[in-house]
Amino acid sequence: MSKPSSANPLRPRLALTPGEPAGIGPDLVVQLAQQTQVADLVVISNHQLLEERAQSLGLPIRLRAFDALDTTPCATGELLLIDQPLAAPACAGQLNAANARFVLSCLDVAIDHCLAGRLQGLVTGPVHKGIINDAGIPFSGHTEYLATKTSTERVVMMLATAGLRVALATTHLPLREVSDAITPDALHQTLTILHADLEQKFGLKSPRILVCGLNPHAGEGGHLGREELEVISPVVEQLQQQGMLLQGPLPADTAFTPSHLAQADAVLAMYHDQGLPVLKYKGFHRSVNITLGLPIVRTSVDHGTALELAGSGRANTGSLAEAIDQALAMVNMGAVNA
Repeated sequence: MSKPSSANPLRPRLALTPGEPAGIGPDLVVQLAQQTQVADLVVISNHQLLEERAQSLGLPIRLRAFDALDTTPCATGELLLIDQPLAAPACAGQLNAANARFVLSCLDVAIDHCLAGRLQGLVTGPVHKGIINDAGIPFSGHTEYLATKTSTERVVMMLATAGLRVALATTHLPLREVSDAITPDALHQTLTILHADLEQKFGLKSPRILVCGLNPHAGEGGHLGREELEVISPVVEQLQQQGMLLQGPLPADTAFTPSHLAQADAVLAMYHDQGLPVLKYKGFHRSVNITLGLPIVRTSVDHGTALELAGSGRANTGSLAEAIDQALAMVNMGAVNA
């Protein structure tokens, strides 16, 4: 697949999907529209939804139809829009399964534009997995959906905040399925992708990666589980021999201590709730969800739909602003390495 090219390298354009229309995603877009941006934001959503949410928040919003051939930068307070139809009216705080396909259609449009090079990166707002599944559409999350839509065999989910990056060997799986999913091949691919993207998209030469064990005390020499001895250690040793700066497997309660983190550029956790509670404790509303291994740049907020806050004006734009800044930094780093 050819590398997407920028039609306007001096002023990148980023796709922005607000996510669940009943949640705070539309609020965040409206609030963000009040600020000067360093990139043009192309929102893929519904114009009426955004205008109604702006009215409920008492904020102005200016939407200009997106034209890939028009490279005129956005004025302050202006957003570009690719208008998509809602299946049903969207009421703040009230989920409606009828709009599940709208959420995914917005994602599909954004992905297509990024793959074609018309947009240089994708920033996603929060979706509600439950209501999408209630609509009869199997959906485990953005990460897996993006992998399928871009025909990418394996991607890596990583969250980042100031001073900490945490990647995951497995993502949205029931805990009882995690061990079976950590195979030598899968772990090898995950570490290879993590290492490559830390170099290419973050500009880290010879990144240092801490690798967590799966079991308490990293298996205690096999007495608390053998995954470390039979899977994790052999893969780590193989990649160390290839020149990667890996340390582990380490007990997670040891890996996430200041002395170890000071020696690392990223931590690879074995499952979702092993690594992300630490990350979110350190930087909630200031962290970014990043999908590594894709042919496009993709970042996202670190929080959910917060239905109870939708339309209230109390939604925090911090994580979305960080996601935009991170996407832009990755786009610029990709241009340097092209």
